Amino acid sequence: MTLRIDYTNMMGDIIKGGIVAADWASAPDAFRRAHAGLDRRRDAGELGFLALPTDDALHRQSTDFAAKAKAKFDDVVVLGIGGSALGPIALRTALLKPAWNSLTANERDGQPRLHVLDNVDPHTITALLGRLSLERALFVVTSKSGGTAETMAQYLVVRERLIQAKLDVKDHLVFVTDPKKGALRQIANDEGIAALDIPPAVGGRYSVLTPVGILPAALVGIDTVQLMAGARDIAGRCANAGDALTKNPAGLFATLQHLADTKLGRHIHVLMPYSDPLRDIADWFVQLWAESLGKHRTPGDAGVGPTPLGALGATDQHSKVQLFMEGPPDKTVTFIAVAEGGAELTIPKLHSNVTELGYLGGHQLGELLSIEQRATAGALARRGRPNMTMHIDRVDAWHLGALFMLLEIATIYAGELYGVNPLDQPGVELGKQFTYAMLGRPDAEQARQEWNLLPKPDARYSV
Repeated sequence: MTLRIDYTNMMGDIIKGGIVAADWASAPDAFRRAHAGLDRRRDAGELGFLALPTDDALHRQSTDFAAKAKAKFDDVVVLGIGGSALGPIALRTALLKPAWNSLTANERDGQPRLHVLDNVDPHTITALLGRLSLERALFVVTSKSGGTAETMAQYLVVRERLIQAKLDVKDHLVFVTDPKKGALRQIANDEGIAALDIPPAVGGRYSVLTPVGILPAALVGIDTVQLMAGARDIAGRCANAGDALTKNPAGLFATLQHLADTKLGRHIHVLMPYSDPLRDIADWFVQLWAESLGKHRTPGDAGVGPTPLGALGATDQHSKVQLFMEGPPDKTVTFIAVAEGGAELTIPKLHSNVTELGYLGGHQLGELLSIEQRATAGALARRGRPNMTMHIDRVDAWHLGALFMLLEIATIYAGELYGVNPLDQPGVELGKQFTYAMLGRPDAEQARQEWNLLPKPDARYSV
């Protein structure tokens, strides 16, 4: 089991348009400062996610609950948004059988279906609740603050449905929230509803290895011990190589992306797994990179931060890659290549007399996917488009845990390199406050006054 980054195609001595020698020569010093910044944040108790792979007690909260819930439920429904939803979705897509929720109970080995309600669109929520058997459903309500408007609205809808069905809500709800404070913790304490902990020093987008992701994973039979083992391996590699940039995979990823952005104008960072099971880790990465790094350094400045973009190989060779190849030279592409595809499927030797078909016969579909990844990387390099490849042996719990931890650590390094706080998200707070104001939340009076001062729609600018 291993994870390796090949960054040959990022370097200026290899491809035109890559990172030049002078900029690369200064990278180790910049990285040492970034690693020192990570150490300071960790020592100050800000980086709780780093301790998760060795927090056996927290891990057992999820596995113990899952053991007690075994065979009681046909459906597990996660109510959440942002990191509370993207992590469980990535886990489901990567580590469960394709079309999991459409399989029979036997095909799922008796494990429940896993649904993630990550929005408040009434069309989706009404449809799901209308087809569930509430008597056999468990709802995982995930909000660290207990005040997330979208998740709390979902919770209130679900709770009313359970009451209307004359079901004991304690048997069908579990909360994932702050250990001591917030609305969900208060309700759990008052009513005896089970509640699992999100450690105070773990923010939402870094929380996939807390009960946010581990509880849903355990409930559907995913090997959470191996998830933690992969994360622990990467955390150790990065901690033990703090001063050696070229031995630290998270440091390399962050440093290369930062240099490409600030020195080469490559402001868009594409993550492109060549694996259907990994398609949703790209969406998870987009939130992690965007919400952590898109910031003002000082009030009123222009702001910094790259724009992350997800893509899927080979599907997006036929859509986005044209832009990556010949569009504005403002992107890097990071491929995720998987050595073992998980299944072998041979292309039949048919139409051997047809030039466009005959050459395919006898090859494996996984071989074709691998060749297309390498071909795309080579074509981008030939056109002077920087790219690198993360190589993993296979898509399993160990490697997924390793990917999660690598990208989370890299985000902290990148925050230090950009000079921003990668743990907050002030840019989303004003929209939240305006939402509270329009819905009549009592503590949003200041936001309501500010909202009332905004320009009103002007008929001159409406068609």
